[in-house]
Amino acid sequence: MRLPVCASGSARNIGEAADRGGEPIDVEQVCAMVDEFMGAGFSYFDTAFTYHDGASEPAIKRALVDRYPRESFQLATKLPAWAAKSAAEARGMLDISLARTGAGYFDYYLLHNLGGELSQPFEDYGLWEFVQQKKAEGLIRHAGFSIHDNAAALDALLTAHPEVDFVQLQINYADWENPKVESRKCYEVARAHGLPVIVMEPVKGGSLVKLPPAARAVLTEANPSAPLASWALRFAASLPGVLTVLSGMSNIEQMRENVGVMRDFKPLTAEEAAVVERVRGILDEAPTVPCTDCRYCVKGCPQHIGIPAALESLNIMAQFGDERRAKENYAWSTGSHPASSCIGCGACERVCPQHIAITSELARAAELFE
Repeated sequence: MRLPVCASGSARNIGEAADRGGEPIDVEQVCAMVDEFMGAGFSYFDTAFTYHDGASEPAIKRALVDRYPRESFQLATKLPAWAAKSAAEARGMLDISLARTGAGYFDYYLLHNLGGELSQPFEDYGLWEFVQQKKAEGLIRHAGFSIHDNAAALDALLTAHPEVDFVQLQINYADWENPKVESRKCYEVARAHGLPVIVMEPVKGGSLVKLPPAARAVLTEANPSAPLASWALRFAASLPGVLTVLSGMSNIEQMRENVGVMRDFKPLTAEEAAVVERVRGILDEAPTVPCTDCRYCVKGCPQHIGIPAALESLNIMAQFGDERRAKENYAWSTGSHPASSCIGCGACERVCPQHIAITSELARAAELFE
């Protein structure tokens, strides 16, 4: 099980729960984790309308809202407009989230997972104006959005919607200079717009604790007693303007480790930052598929295959050997259009600026992940 909700409320925070379904939530364990988390002085909890097939918000009610005074914690949840078929359905998600959690209001409310074609429903349904209205009514304290897209797309959104209070970005040291994720560039755009940042994926879904031997050796030599996750958390939390760092925790042991890192937080020193840079260099040297996510291949694919997602999963395997993460990314991102549905027409390869042998790579992805 992945913990469906958890984060801290100090200036830097350590919890998140982007579960995509699976086994039932162990609410008893969540209660125990909430108690230790709150007892350590942390108070920010993150959930979403769709997490764990809708079961995450009721779980946080039982584990947190029903057991602690409302003013003692901060709660964030998210509105996924792309999962709605109408403006009324999308707007109704806030009322459902309030009913599920019993929270009365949300400290942080996010338009969930913008980027590419997923951004349009938020415009079509008038949700930017909707959240500002609900903020004025006191149901939302801080309004923002999460995004998985490049820096140019983020800049366009923030220029069009300067009213937002914060932005949630994928930031970790492996993706800092990644040309697809553009962690650094996105962070710099947010800061240029004067916005604080909430960090998601600081440990890259767990991949940064499953490092290849050469990368692991660099960190272990630099500090034998430091957990691998601590390097990732401290990298993200050392950035100026970061409100909180969300990190999925599956059990009390992981939570205790993360709390230990953040309770007595120390920013990375210049020497430690150089160590992290060496690790990033090792990861970048892995023989990955040179996909830049331009998506030219997707536009002409008669099978509508999520080609960039399949290639990304291959790269997760190449860089980290993290089969669980690679398969999770593949299943979530390709959905009903897997690599095995490729008919070998070659339309993708004719338009690929990187001249990738896409059909061969899709065959490899199908063999590894299906």
